[in-house]
Amino acid sequence: MAFIPHTEADVAAMLAAIGARSIEDLFAEIPPSLRGSSLAGVPEALNEMEIGRLMSERATQDGTTLSFLGAGAYEHHIPAAVWAITTRGEFYSAYTPYQAEASQGTLQTIYEFQTMIARLTGMAVANASMYDGASATAEAALMAVRANRKSRSARILVPTTLHPHYRRVAVAMASNQGLKFEELPYCTVEGVTLPASLGKYQGEDITALVIQQPNFFGRLEDVDALTDWAHARGALVIAVVNPTSLALLKPPGEWGSRGVDIAVGEGQPLGVPLSSGGPYFGFMTARMEHVRQMPGRIVGRTLDAAGREGFTLTLQAREQHIRRAKATSNICTNQGLLVTAATIYLSLMGPQGLERAAAASHARSRELVAALTRTPGVRLAFSGPCFHEAVLLLDRPVAPVLKALAARGILGGLDLAPYYPELGPALLVCATETKTAADLERYRASLGEALQGARAA
Repeated sequence: MAFIPHTEADVAAMLAAIGARSIEDLFAEIPPSLRGSSLAGVPEALNEMEIGRLMSERATQDGTTLSFLGAGAYEHHIPAAVWAITTRGEFYSAYTPYQAEASQGTLQTIYEFQTMIARLTGMAVANASMYDGASATAEAALMAVRANRKSRSARILVPTTLHPHYRRVAVAMASNQGLKFEELPYCTVEGVTLPASLGKYQGEDITALVIQQPNFFGRLEDVDALTDWAHARGALVIAVVNPTSLALLKPPGEWGSRGVDIAVGEGQPLGVPLSSGGPYFGFMTARMEHVRQMPGRIVGRTLDAAGREGFTLTLQAREQHIRRAKATSNICTNQGLLVTAATIYLSLMGPQGLERAAAASHARSRELVAALTRTPGVRLAFSGPCFHEAVLLLDRPVAPVLKALAARGILGGLDLAPYYPELGPALLVCATETKTAADLERYRASLGEALQGARAA
C-alpha cells in the first residue's frame, strides 16, 4: 500500500483488543517450515530517480520487434482516445459497482458493453465479464451442465481444434467438479472437425459440444452442421469466438437452425494491448432462457421511483458470488477496466470500422501466406477458408527457424510441435490490419535467409 495510517500505538491497541501479543501471533498456525525468513533475490530499495532510470533501461531492452504471433492474442490498432479515456481517474480506479446509487457511470458503461457484445454475437444476453477467454470457456462448460437438466452425464465434447490452453484450463477448473471433457479428433487434411466423425456418439448422453470459430488453426469450421448435430441429440452448444472476426462471419446466435446456447471468447482484440500476456478479459453471452445460470455480473436498465432511468445489477443476488461450491460463480471482481476500454473501442470503431479492421486483417493474412509459401521449403498445411491465421509446414524443425527470425527482429509465429506433434514442423502465423506490404516482404525475405542459413549449417 502507498500509505498505511496506523501508528505503533494503533497496532498495539488492535492486538490487545483481540488478545494477541504481536502480529506474529496471527500467523502462529503456519508451520515454520513454510515460512520464509527473507525475500531471496530482492535487491535493496532504490529511490525514485534510480527506479525511474532502471525501468527506462529495461523498457529499451524490449526493442521494437515485428510480430506475426497470434494464437489467441492479437495486435490490432488501438485508437489513442481509448486509453486516454480509460485511464482517467474516474474509470481507472472504479471498483465493484454494488452500490448502484454511487456507481451509475460504471454501471452504464457495463450495460453498454453488454449491449454491444450481445449484438456482436447475435445472442440475447451478455455478462461482464470473465477473467479471460480460457476461464470463460471453462465457466461455459459448468453453466451448460447446470442449464441442460435433461442430461445427466456432464460429458463435454471438445474438439482438438480448440485452443490447447483453453482445453487445459477447462480441465483444471471443471474436471474436479464432475465434468468429463472428451476430445474430438480433427481432419489432418482440412484442419477442421468433420461432422461425420461424431457418428460414434449416436444415442449417447452428451451435455454440450464446444465449437471454436475460427479454430486454433485459423480455419473455419462447419458450424451450422455441428450446431444442428448437437441440438438434434439434446446437447447444448458452446461457441468460442474471436470478436473481431464477427464483423465478417456469421454470429453464433445464427449458427444452425436456432443458434448456439452459450458464446464466449477473449476480449483482448477489442482495444487491449499486448501487455506481456495480460491482463485480458473474457466475455460470455447466452440465450435468455439460460440467464439465471450465467456467472459474472449482469447490469440492467430500469426506472427509479421518480421515473428516471437508472442502471443496476440485476437477476443475481450478491450472495450468489460468495457461496463457495454452491455459487453460480465465484467471479467477484470482474475485469472492469478492460471492459471499459473495450466499450470505448467499440464505440469509436462502430460497425463499419470493426468490419474494415477485420477485412484488412483477413486480406493481410492471405497476402502473408501467399508470400511465405513462395519460399522454398514452406507450404500451406490446410487449404480452405481462414480468417487471419494459418498453419505453414516447413522442411525442418520450427524452433531454430524462429530463433533465427528473432535475431532479425521478427516474432515469426508459434511453433505447434508441443501441441500438435502429428503435424510435423508446423508454424502458426498471423497478420492483422497493422501489417504493411513492407512488413510482409521483410518477413518473407528473413524467412528465406533463415531457412537458407539452416540448410548451409
